[in-house]
Amino acid sequence: CRCCAEGRRHSSILYSILRSEERAVPPAGPAPRGCPCGSRRRVALRSPQVACKAASTVLVKTLRFVQNVPCFQELPLEEQLLLVRSCWAPLLLLGLAQDRVHLETVESAEPSMLQRILTARRQGEQPPPRAPAPAPGRPHHGPHLPSAGEIQAIKGFLAKCWSLDISTKEYAYLKGTVLFNPDLPGLQCTQYIEGLQREAQQALNEHVRLIHRGDEARFAKLNVVLSLLRSVNANVVAELFFRPIIGAVNMDDMLLEMLCAKL
Repeated sequence: CRCCAEGRRHSSILYSILRSEERAVPPAGPAPRGCPCGSRRRVALRSPQVACKAASTVLVKTLRFVQNVPCFQELPLEEQLLLVRSCWAPLLLLGLAQDRVHLETVESAEPSMLQRILTARRQGEQPPPRAPAPAPGRPHHGPHLPSAGEIQAIKGFLAKCWSLDISTKEYAYLKGTVLFNPDLPGLQCTQYIEGLQREAQQALNEHVRLIHRGDEARFAKLNVVLSLLRSVNANVVAELFFRPIIGAVNMDDMLLEMLCAKL
């Protein structure tokens, strides 16, 4: 079929992620003090090969989980791809939290705009214009290091999950809620998908009431976890975890390959 043919063409993508050798990264010193607007500083992973390989493993496990959901398998392939392409990043972050993957970051040596201007003046040149920020939902073109604020949003989400000590079943129900999103434009089986999301929420609520009878607010706390995912940009996740290994990554191609593969 077309999907599997395209998957074979991009087979090197997945191979590069899972088989890339870990290279030693020298430890970085303490982060220098910056300006008050520190959330705009650019940061990178301290050990990108280690963190990216862990994230790639979690992505494989996540898509294996998705493929094993019977209700998902009953959907047309086009609907499956639409759902996965829209929610792969939140599902990945839930998987990172479940596997307790910690992120260590360092401030990047990327020059600030002031440094670029001063350097250009010393050389008698015009400072190169900064590339405009991409529109929400559009892929980045060229290297783009996430900002400290974007990384902090991811770390805050992971910390919230760990503070709640979420169980395996709770993670499964949260993933089901994220996966079956009926609000995506272009879906044909909207009512069916909406029913699946409602069932995931009901199952989570019943599980919480049974296991955590003394914590009446736990269900609401778990839904707060889902709300935190809305502040995470999928492009940032791709740049952080996959660009260090395979460069400019087309997540649509990679997800298509993995979804058609027997993981």
